[in-house]
Amino acid sequence: MASVEECRAALAKLVAQFDEIDEEDRAKHVVERTVSARVSDLDVIFYGRLHHGGLEPFTEEPPPDGKSADVKLTIASDDLVALVDGELDLARALLGGRVKIDASFGDLLRLRRLI
Repeated sequence: MASVEECRAALAKLVAQFDEIDEEDRAKHVVERTVSARVSDLDVIFYGRLHHGGLEPFTEEPPPDGKSADVKLTIASDDLVALVDGELDLARALLGGRVKIDASFGDLLRLRRLI
């Protein structure tokens, strides 16, 4: 099981990976959304925001407006680290039940193009 600190590092790496996406691709596929990543085996939730400029750093502080995230990811700590490191394929993880994403169908399609 990965630690909370390792999960924070993985999410920071994910933010950096989003920064590398071509601005034109982001403009085509990114719609502003709030994102939560629930790490099931550590009972911790990280919150972030996706927008045309990229992905903001994740924090453990819920959004001040108290609203639920638009895109909710549930994943085990080891799978989060493996996914960000490219060792776990998102589609296979979804089909195998290792990752759960609660989002609109449109959001899923847009995110799939970016990952």
